[in-house]
Amino acid sequence: MQYKNGKEVFPPSLLNELQQYIQGELIYIPKKKQHRAGWGEMNGTRQYMTRRNQEIYELYREGCSFEKLEQKFSLSKDTIRKIIYKTRGEYNQIKS
Repeated sequence: MQYKNGKEVFPPSLLNELQQYIQGELIYIPKKKQHRAGWGEMNGTRQYMTRRNQEIYELYREGCSFEKLEQKFSLSKDTIRKIIYKTRGEYNQIKS
């Protein structure tokens, strides 16, 4: 997030109105909802997790055990199980 001077951004009438409420302090103005990126979309985390989960599911389908998947990905058995069941559901929806 980058600091911007209100004098450079707002028209004088709006700046005067804002100064009625706050002066000389930082204020965060959030993006509109339709302009907000989803979780992990900007830094690639979402894509990484999707690829990782697909790899886990493919290894499971090829016969890799839960224990080996736990060790390879440093995840708990419950997490591996959830990933497999969720990815299986997504995979079956695509095939239908």
